Amino acid sequence: MTRQLSNVPTGPGRPRHTGSPSTQRPAREEILDHAARLFAERGFSGTSTREIAEACGIRQASLYYHFAGKPGILAELLELSVRPSLEKVETIERECPTEVPEAALYLLALIDAHTLATVPHNIGKLYRMPDVRSSEVFEEFEPALQELTAAYGRLGADVVSGPVAATVGVSQLGGLLVQVVEVVIRTRSRGDEITCAQAQAIATACLRICGVPEERIARAVVTADELLPRLGEERLAQRNG
Repeated sequence: MTRQLSNVPTGPGRPRHTGSPSTQRPAREEILDHAARLFAERGFSGTSTREIAEACGIRQASLYYHFAGKPGILAELLELSVRPSLEKVETIERECPTEVPEAALYLLALIDAHTLATVPHNIGKLYRMPDVRSSEVFEEFEPALQELTAAYGRLGADVVSGPVAATVGVSQLGGLLVQVVEVVIRTRSRGDEITCAQAQAIATACLRICGVPEERIARAVVTADELLPRLGEERLAQRNG
């Protein structure tokens, strides 16, 4: 579930330098898009608001009409990499049948992998960057990342096998599962795209790491496919035949 970016119109007296109104994207969306690209290429500290404004073809003052500064832009981009998945957790836990708890973990991993695969300019890698992690923005964002990791641990603990549970704690399990899904970030950093089938394979891998038997995995996939429409994620269902 990718959150739609807010469409805030450009105010009077703040015209763009180039382009025609009929073909331009909303200013706020364009600022986020260009900032995401520049942050990913040059790093957060290596990018200035002037450079973002120039990339958008607007005056620097116009950028400040939409965002208080560079930290506000970063904060919204970080949210885009985590919040769409996190917001589905409650629905996943409510809708998944208790007799197939594996479907819940599969769904979270699948939706999260898809989120990371589709956010612009691979912005999931931003919260891995040292200059981002040392910023005040990351301190405010980190609880959301921890909440998502905790959700992975909680759903994983519901299905983990005895041998795995004996060696890995819940918090460790959550972090491990997050790392599995974040292979999407590393794959995109190499210039490769993540297909729906690959996202499904990543979600299945999360179940295998927990020691879930193959027959339970197969049942979880079928159950998850039935639940995806309720989550607004029909496009992620397995396509057979």
